[in-house]
Amino acid sequence: MPGSSRAFKMGNMANLFTEGQFDVVVVGAGHAGCEAALACARTGLKTAMLTLNLDSIAFMACNPSIGGTAKGHLVREIDALGGEMGINADKTALQIRMLNVGKGAAVQSLRCQSDKNAYHTEMKRTLEHTKNLRIIQGEAAEILTEDGKVSGVKTTYGGVLYCKAAILATGVYLNAETITGDVKKSSGPNGFAPATALTKNLIELGYKVRRFKTGTPARLDGRTVDFEKCEIQYGDDDVLPFSYMTDGKIKNELPCYLTYTNAETHKIITDNLDRSPLYNGTILSTGPRYCPSIETKVVRFADKERHQLFLEPEGRDTLEVYVQGMSSSLPHDVQVKMYRSVAGLENCDIMRYAYAIEYDCIDTLDIYPTLEFKKVEGLYTAGQINGTSGYEEAAAQGLMAGLNASLKIRGKEPLILRRDEAYIGVMIDDLVTKGTDEPYRMMTSRAEHRLEIRQDNADFRLTEKGYACGLVTEERYKRCLERKQAFKDCLSALDTRVPAAKADEFLKSAGLEGTEKPLTYADFIRRGAALKAIESAFGKVSENESAAQSAEIYVKYEGYLKKGLEQIARARKLEEKKLPPDIDYMNISGLRLEAREKLSAVRPASLGQASRIPGVNPADISVLILYLK
Repeated sequence: MPGSSRAFKMGNMANLFTEGQFDVVVVGAGHAGCEAALACARTGLKTAMLTLNLDSIAFMACNPSIGGTAKGHLVREIDALGGEMGINADKTALQIRMLNVGKGAAVQSLRCQSDKNAYHTEMKRTLEHTKNLRIIQGEAAEILTEDGKVSGVKTTYGGVLYCKAAILATGVYLNAETITGDVKKSSGPNGFAPATALTKNLIELGYKVRRFKTGTPARLDGRTVDFEKCEIQYGDDDVLPFSYMTDGKIKNELPCYLTYTNAETHKIITDNLDRSPLYNGTILSTGPRYCPSIETKVVRFADKERHQLFLEPEGRDTLEVYVQGMSSSLPHDVQVKMYRSVAGLENCDIMRYAYAIEYDCIDTLDIYPTLEFKKVEGLYTAGQINGTSGYEEAAAQGLMAGLNASLKIRGKEPLILRRDEAYIGVMIDDLVTKGTDEPYRMMTSRAEHRLEIRQDNADFRLTEKGYACGLVTEERYKRCLERKQAFKDCLSALDTRVPAAKADEFLKSAGLEGTEKPLTYADFIRRGAALKAIESAFGKVSENESAAQSAEIYVKYEGYLKKGLEQIARARKLEEKKLPPDIDYMNISGLRLEAREKLSAVRPASLGQASRIPGVNPADISVLILYLK
């Protein structure tokens, strides 16, 4: 087994004691663990959260931010289902921006700079005041099973937490090692202790365990940064917050700054590649493709003269500055030269040096779309243990694992979101159908129905589902219904007819081609006019700003949306053709050998899922259709 581990000794078995009787035990208290524990406790289950360190609850191990391209969609969906990430992000935001405003509505996403310490503190406070939830500091050593079902979690201190279900949300802590230059340490992120006792047990249970890698940049002393040499980046004053439960707008308190690497920076890096763990053979694990180290950027994109770096504040009450875009595992002495070669950082002092981190994770082909482990009933996994990267991806999985564990215990049907219903559905389907050979990151390009599952309509898509599952509160559900009605009223208001002369005058004032016919507000939008300009000229169509924005988007893209819904309807026919779980694919005549092996490994729930398995082609699907008849 790759990676380091220390021997685990339980001591005298007679010294075991009962820590408590629970419905669910959540192992881990990162972004996945927090959402999982809250989902279980808020739906009435007696829940325990086991964490290595109470000070690492909801800890932002890397960038001090929430959201971003596609990630902002996930946060809105978490919120729509009754999760906490959006609310906590709004509470602790330093600034907020809408990304991709120059592009279509499908790819626009919110991103906020967060107060790192406040985010942890607020989430910890929420957890501590949640009914049915007990928080315990300790390390999980073994998942106990009986007759193929979870029965409890044993700690390294001899405590046993008996339970009906367990959720593994261990993040990057399993056999974690940090690497900087030729220094390799058994450590979790930011100096927190690693989890060294559980991997052996997971292998014994039947999990296929592999090794992934990620990294983080340095944190600088803000007093030593010359911000005058950088481009200032303010937040947006007119964007709505993440959560539908947050009233008002986010106050933009602190700016970010933009600077760039240069030829000198790149020379320092290339001259020291022999000292880079990524290039001298020290790190052999797979790192994130879409968040590479600065060494990888310089080598892979040698034709680029510079790479952008964002200087981001870590909080209101700290001088630490996060250097986004410059993660590294180079030795400390090289890091000093490298960072100081950048404009604005010539005299910078490093407070926390950059490092890489390796950790154990599982093969997600071993889990169902509910995130339950195929070989042990009642055992769920969520977050970076599933090979994903990012706080948002982790939180979304944690919510779904917690909710599905809760639904199972309560004797209800699971919640499995389709690809046309949510980015969460896209992500989980990708993981359990295709697996991942590298840290998985959510992107808008992964969603084939991204126009239909925009961030602005997350509550329309998902809040009713969350309410039916018992996670969405009455207040949240009420707000969703009110926004739906306001949306419908907006659409009616946009049918308001404007006489030809006034319509012509308005269009020309907006820099658009005039008209000789009467037009509606909706016609103006289709011709390229902004709703704000229409309201400025003719009066407000709604006091509900978010509903008005959704109505504007709907009208603007109505033709495309109708075509998209037709495509979704056709695709659903395959999703509705269920495949029995006990099919012997190896004995189905006409299937290619590769298809037989892939289908046997994944065990898809439907023809739709089968069609997305790499190595299964349309001819194989035709064979399965005939088999089902």
